[in-house]
Amino acid sequence: MSRPPSGVALDALLVNGALVLLSLLALAPLAWMVSVSFMPMGEASRFPPPLLPATATLDNYRELFARTGFGRAFANSLAVSLAITLGSLLFNTAAGYAFAKLRFRGRERLFQLLLAALVVPAQVAMLPLFLLMKELGLVNSLGGVVVPALAGVFGIFLVRQYARSIPDALIEAARMDGAGELRIFVQVVLPMLKPVLVTLAVFTFLAAWNDFMWPLIVLADQQQYTLPVALAALSREHIMDVEMMMAGAVVTVLPVLLLFLALQRWYMQGLLSGSVKG
Repeated sequence: MSRPPSGVALDALLVNGALVLLSLLALAPLAWMVSVSFMPMGEASRFPPPLLPATATLDNYRELFARTGFGRAFANSLAVSLAITLGSLLFNTAAGYAFAKLRFRGRERLFQLLLAALVVPAQVAMLPLFLLMKELGLVNSLGGVVVPALAGVFGIFLVRQYARSIPDALIEAARMDGAGELRIFVQVVLPMLKPVLVTLAVFTFLAAWNDFMWPLIVLADQQQYTLPVALAALSREHIMDVEMMMAGAVVTVLPVLLLFLALQRWYMQGLLSGSVKG
């Protein structure tokens, strides 16, 4: 078996070494955040700041959930993110399939209008959206966070691009066998959309979990806060408690990080398949 030339091996070593170094630089803040969250109160404020706790403790996490209401914020974020994810899968998948495979008047023009909405900054729509939520009586409620996120142009576009790869002959054969459109969608189309559905679910859950601006605008009661908003409130009330704030950051970041690591293969497969097949 022939060995690669020494120049090629050296280039590969340099590239891999640079990638490892960049990965360590990217992970260093996260690692220090976790380390500080286990430090006793006040230890992180010393100079120079220690890298590891002298004595690891869980007091910051106990204090976080016992006195600051972070447990309720965690439950709110979980409920909101799951509701948005399930609703997004339902509405975006149905709309994306319709734009890809169903023929109706004005289909292309309507889809072009949806794509044009992508260039409008989300901040521009927040005022009219807030007024709409006020008319619906959803201000200062978790419903006001969930409803505007149930369908999105990006999700519709992602599903449409993937659904276009489904053979028309397969759908026509199901119709000739007497299957209705709902049965075709559930039994034929959805199984073939599995990779892009996982991608959409992960993308939507991460976006809903990490969303800060809209919950901050629509929620006024601290009992309704989601984790990012609760973490911002914690930083204002306990600005000197660095260790507790880091514990709150760990609780906010860790669930979505683990979710992404567990589903990253499906996530990348859905993105790549949609880009190639669309």
